[in-house]
Amino acid sequence: MPKYTDGNIYHVYNRGAHKARIFAIDDDYCRLLNLFKKYTQKYAVSLIAYCLMPNHYHLLLRQDLHGSISDFLKTSFNAFVQAINLLRKHSGTLFQGSAKGILVDSDDYTSQLVCYIHLNPVMAKLVKRPEDWEFSDYHEWIDIRKGKFFDPAFRDQYFHGGADYRRFVERYQEEKEVMRKFLPD
Repeated sequence: MPKYTDGNIYHVYNRGAHKARIFAIDDDYCRLLNLFKKYTQKYAVSLIAYCLMPNHYHLLLRQDLHGSISDFLKTSFNAFVQAINLLRKHSGTLFQGSAKGILVDSDDYTSQLVCYIHLNPVMAKLVKRPEDWEFSDYHEWIDIRKGKFFDPAFRDQYFHGGADYRRFVERYQEEKEVMRKFLPD
C-alpha cells in the first residue's frame, strides 16, 4: 500500500540535519515557497497549511486525485537542496533523513493540527503572536493576506471564516499558557 493515498490529508515535517538551520536568510524561505507553488499543481497536491521555521518545517498536505505527495516532496526538496548547496558552496543534505508523514484522520485532529502548525513560531519564542511570523500561511487563514496556496473553503469546513479561526487560535494559546503555569520548571 502506498504511503500517501488520494483524498487523504497528511502532516508532513522534517528538520535540519543535526538540528541545523535550513533557512539562513529570508530568500531561502521564499525559494522553497516558490518551489511549492511550482510543484503543487504538477503533482496534484493541495498545501492546506504550512509553517517554515529556521531549522524545521510543518506542512499539512492533501493528495488530490491521481496526485503524489511523495513526488511533490522529492522534487521540491531536491531542487531546494541543490539551490542552497550551490548558493552556500556546500555539499550534502540539509535534512535529517526523509520527511515524516502522518495521516490526519479526524476533523478534531485537523483543526488542532492547523493551530499547532501556526503557533509553532510562538511556542519556539521567535514571536509573540502567530501573525508576527512571516513564513506561515496564518495570515491567509485569518484573512489579512491573499495566498499562493490558501483555499478558504477548506478553512470554512472547520471554522466560520478568518475571525473565527483567529479566536480559536487565541483560545488555544491562552489554554497552553495557563497549563504552563502549573508545570514544574
